[in-house]
Amino acid sequence: MAAGYLDVLRARHATRLLTGTLVGRLPNGTAHIAIVLFTRAEGGSYTLAGALAAAYGLATAVGQPLLGRAVDLHGQPRIQLPAAVLSALGMALFALVGLDPLPLACLAVVIAGIFTPPLEGGLRALWPTVLGREDRVHRAYAMDAVAQEVMFTVGPLLVTVLVALWSPAVALVVINAIGVLGALSVVLSEPSRTWRSAPREAHWLGALRSRGLLALLGSFFFVGMALGSITVAGVAYADDHGDASVYGWLMAALGLGALIGGVAYGARQWAGAPERRLRVIVALLALGYLPLMLTPGVPAMTGLAALAGVFLAPAIACSFIVVDRHAPRGTVTEAFSWLVTTFGVGAAAGTAVAGPAVELGGTAWSFAVAGAGGVAALAVLLATGRVLAVPVRTPTVVTGSENDRNGAAEPGFSSGHKA
Repeated sequence: MAAGYLDVLRARHATRLLTGTLVGRLPNGTAHIAIVLFTRAEGGSYTLAGALAAAYGLATAVGQPLLGRAVDLHGQPRIQLPAAVLSALGMALFALVGLDPLPLACLAVVIAGIFTPPLEGGLRALWPTVLGREDRVHRAYAMDAVAQEVMFTVGPLLVTVLVALWSPAVALVVINAIGVLGALSVVLSEPSRTWRSAPREAHWLGALRSRGLLALLGSFFFVGMALGSITVAGVAYADDHGDASVYGWLMAALGLGALIGGVAYGARQWAGAPERRLRVIVALLALGYLPLMLTPGVPAMTGLAALAGVFLAPAIACSFIVVDRHAPRGTVTEAFSWLVTTFGVGAAAGTAVAGPAVELGGTAWSFAVAGAGGVAALAVLLATGRVLAVPVRTPTVVTGSENDRNGAAEPGFSSGHKA
C-alpha cells in the first residue's frame, strides 16, 4: 500500500506541489474558526461572528470558479499569487480594523474570501503532467483527498495554539502569511510556471456547459449538505450528553474514517468506468450516514461516525476523475473549482437546515438531514446515469490531461481516464 504512495511522492515536483498547495490552502481551511474567535475577542456576538464567517464562505464560493477560469485563460502564476496576496491583505485589514467600522470589516472579509486562490483546482490540473501514468494520477487524487482531512484537522489546532500564545488577530495574520508562502512555493515550481490550459471554446458558461459536470455538481451539493449537517448535529449530540468534548471525538472519528477510506481507496487500481464506481461509493456513503439517526451511546456513536467517514475521501477522489473526464477542453481548473464551490455551498446549506431540524425534532432529526443528503446525492447520480456515461472528451494517448497542451505522447496512458 505504502509503495504506491511513495511512488507518487518520489515523482519530480510532486511533494513540493502537494505540500505547497496544502500550506497555501491553510487560510481557507481555518478561516471560519479564526473569524469567529477574532470576532468574539473583539466583543462581537455569536450572530455577528456567524454572519462574517458566512460572508467569507459565500465570497469564496463566488470567487473560486471565477479565478479558476482566469487560471485556465492566463496561467497559474499570474492569478494564483496575486490572489493569495490580496486575500491575505483582506484578512490583515480585518485584523487591523476589528469590528469598527463594521462595513469595513465586512468588506475586508469579503475581499479575503473572493480572492482565495484556486490552489485546489490548480493542483489537480497539474497532476497529469507531473505524474504521467494514469495509475499515479488516480492515486494522487486519493492522496489529495486524504491530505484535506489532515489539513482540516491540523489547521484549527494551529489556530487555537496561535490564539493561546498571542491573540486571534495574530492568528489571522500569521495563518494568511503562511498561506502566501505556500502559494509562492507552488507558482515558482516548473510545472506551475509552464502549465498552459488547452485552447477553449469561447462560451459564457465555461465549464458549466458540460451536462455531465452539472450532474456531478448536483450530486456533490448534497454530499456537502450531508457533511455540513453533521457538524451541527454533532454539537447537539454533545449537548445532549452534557460533555462538549464528545463533539471533538465525533469529528475526530469522522476524519479518521475518511483517512482510512482514502488511503485504502488509493492503494489499489480500479477497473471499470469511474462514473459507475462513484455511484457505488456514494451509495455506501449514504448507508454510512443513515445509522447516525439512532444516536446510541457515545462509544457506539463514535464508531458509527468513523464508519460514516470511510467512504467520504474515496467519493471525493473518484469525483476528481469524473470531473477531469467531463470538463470541456480548456476548462479543467474552473471545473475543479466549481466542485469546491458546490461542495462548500452544500455544506453551508446543510448547516442551515440542521439547526432548525434540531429545534423541531431533536438531535436524531439533524442526523436525518445527513442521511437524506446522502440519499439525494445517490438519487442524482442514478437519475443522470446516461449523461454521466458519456465523457466530454474522446480518449487520446498523452502523458497529461487533454486540458493540458504540454502533454507529450506516451504509449499506455489515456487521458480519457478509463479507471
